[in-house]
Amino acid sequence: MRRRHFLLTPLAFAAGCSDRQSRVVLYCAQDREFAEGLLAEFTRETGLRIDVKYDTEANKSVALAAELEQEASHPRCDVHWNNEPLGSVRLARAGVYAPLPSPLCDPFLASTRPTDRLWQGFAARARIVIVNTNLLKEPDRPRNLFDLAAERFAGRVSIAKPFFGTTATHAAALSANLGLDRTREFFAGLKGNRVNVVAGNKQVARSVADGQFAVGLTDTDDALIELRDGKPVAIVFPDADALGTLFLPNTVALVKNGPNPAAAHKLVEFLLRAETEKRLAEGGGFQIPLNPSVKADLPTAILRPTQTRAMEVNYDRAADAWETTQAMLRELFAV
Repeated sequence: MRRRHFLLTPLAFAAGCSDRQSRVVLYCAQDREFAEGLLAEFTRETGLRIDVKYDTEANKSVALAAELEQEASHPRCDVHWNNEPLGSVRLARAGVYAPLPSPLCDPFLASTRPTDRLWQGFAARARIVIVNTNLLKEPDRPRNLFDLAAERFAGRVSIAKPFFGTTATHAAALSANLGLDRTREFFAGLKGNRVNVVAGNKQVARSVADGQFAVGLTDTDDALIELRDGKPVAIVFPDADALGTLFLPNTVALVKNGPNPAAAHKLVEFLLRAETEKRLAEGGGFQIPLNPSVKADLPTAILRPTQTRAMEVNYDRAADAWETTQAMLRELFAV
């Protein structure tokens, strides 16, 4: 993995201590198009400058997590906004995070964070099945993940590369819930059914919307973009009768010994407030609020965890399953 270097502006070096009180450094795995406006609002409200490091669609959560670990003895970052929870679990175990003050987490259910409050989940996406309605009529659509390995879908299914991103997290969550053997059965079934592996979840959604494939496994935000563009697609929340649909939150955490602790606290407070989740839900990203008090105008195709069966996930167990799950996926899909 290539190492990227964070370049501080000349002003940061010149300003010294006074500058450290007027800025905050954020490593952000959320899509820039949805984060940027929110962060600009934070600066307008507080007067604090945010130095943000984003990363690419393909490796953002992996690369940022690696840099945080490398910098643990000399932190450059104050706040980590991750786009999935397993990397946050691993960073918490590595001692990268500091506990969040209790009041910041209290509006959320206890199930959305670890007991040590080293990170807090908010603004979730769901792992859903997107179908092309011209190619699959309602009675023929898959209802459960294992349906994707059915003969009628041979060569007609697309998934993102399963080595990073939410596809990798989904695989680890399946291993934690079903065991490695059953999870291998699922992915081996997909491979045997000539599944098409594409670059990312956006590409999955587009390939189904354009009729290249009949069905795909992707995230709600990517599927909703195609639906709102008038493409012939529908969304299925899978396994509502058994395992449940996986909802993956964004997470926010304070970096231990970060250079700007007071400003970092203000940014975390801003990210976890109800208005932020509402904007992430309604501003084009279609992120699903996890604060029960948030009343957001979500598209009718999107279900909250309270409106369907949500997969129960122990993220510590999923993190424990990460390496063996990745080894299995590399064996099946690495070329």
